Amino acid sequence: MQPLINAIIRGFERYMPEPFAFGVLMTLLAMVLALGMTDSGPQDVVVAWGDGLSALLSFITQVCLTIMFAYALGHLGPVPALLQRLASLPSSAAGAYAFCALFTGLVSLFCWPLGTILGGLMAKQVALSCRRRDIAVHYPLLGGAAFSGFVVWHMGYTASAPLLVATAGNPMESLLGGVLPVSETILAPFNLCAIVATLGVVCWVATRLQPSHVEPVTDEIIAGTGMLQTAATEPPRPGFAGYIENARWPTTVAGLLLAFYVMNWFAQHGLQLDLNLVNWSFLALCLLLSRSARNFSEVLMSGGRAVVPTLLQYPLYAGIMGIMLNSGLIAQVADFFARVGTADTLPLIAFVTAGFINLFIPSGGAQWAVQGPAFLAAAQQLGTDPALIVMGVAYGDQWTNIIHPFVLIPLLIMTGLRASQVLSFSFIMFLAATLPLAAGLWLAALTM
Repeated sequence: MQPLINAIIRGFERYMPEPFAFGVLMTLLAMVLALGMTDSGPQDVVVAWGDGLSALLSFITQVCLTIMFAYALGHLGPVPALLQRLASLPSSAAGAYAFCALFTGLVSLFCWPLGTILGGLMAKQVALSCRRRDIAVHYPLLGGAAFSGFVVWHMGYTASAPLLVATAGNPMESLLGGVLPVSETILAPFNLCAIVATLGVVCWVATRLQPSHVEPVTDEIIAGTGMLQTAATEPPRPGFAGYIENARWPTTVAGLLLAFYVMNWFAQHGLQLDLNLVNWSFLALCLLLSRSARNFSEVLMSGGRAVVPTLLQYPLYAGIMGIMLNSGLIAQVADFFARVGTADTLPLIAFVTAGFINLFIPSGGAQWAVQGPAFLAAAQQLGTDPALIVMGVAYGDQWTNIIHPFVLIPLLIMTGLRASQVLSFSFIMFLAATLPLAAGLWLAALTM
């Protein structure tokens, strides 16, 4: 496989732009497609783009807080030592690659916002651990393996589409004939088997991708990323202000209050997660682990740069989403493929179509809102189980996530790698993951 691996690495290094430039190219492509395939004129397309730029501001704020709090948690209390102990588990280079993929996959299944963040932190810690033990590893491949584990997020506990259709009063309840319980989607046997198969394939492929030439993991390669040391600050101020800033009890009290709120929420609503609850849970942990308010502020300041790429690039994709939605382009694509399917092939068509749409709308919930109605209507006509349509869209969304620079941003922040370095390996694992994902849907369609 070495010639293929080397060719893919060279190709991505030469032709794959960094995430912001990629976002600009995708914006222009979305505009050209909307002009060529819909009745929208140039002014309509530009207005749709501009109107969409602010559509994800709430989501952007949530993601930035998630990145900040996850970063801070990695620097506080016993967490750094815990990550280091976990990173020392692999005893070989192959084991290190598989471990990074498995770790991200398991985290993503439980809580998708943490997948690429903690996955990136773990990739760095594994690289440092292997260097201490004289195990030669390829750092970009560790990053690619960690990113590829994210390919199962939409099959787990925080899966957007399956959780939406399981909620009473959801917009597609009439098309579904009622709510669709998670026992028929994320907890269905075919999905659980597909999780194991997909993670197994990704982990195995990761062990086979090490290039023939492995550069040593040097301080320069990983400098300024992941587990940063907090910057030196001025000596504590005297008096009451200095006491409050450096005492532990203010952050402990605030953390306990926030923890009580989170536990009370779970007591009232059950084990349901959203981004807000994830953020408040992480903030509570950060406050409880902080030595003082000053300590917590210093850690957050050292990681403040981690949110800049998110603030810069996420509005671009919100604008792309505005073009695709307001021009009617995505609805046309979904309607066309829904018409050409059969009862057995419709889930696979939903899978492939969702993979394509995800390149323009990298948001599971927004994608389901656009694609779901057309495919559920077709499923009614053809007699296809709607659960397979829901999971087909979910599979397609997560499938192309691992080749999308937009989704990659948090991991790049944590590892310091370039997008082309990571995507050259995750692209191969993206191809490999196609088989277990598609096979799971196909076999389920034949037996249900």
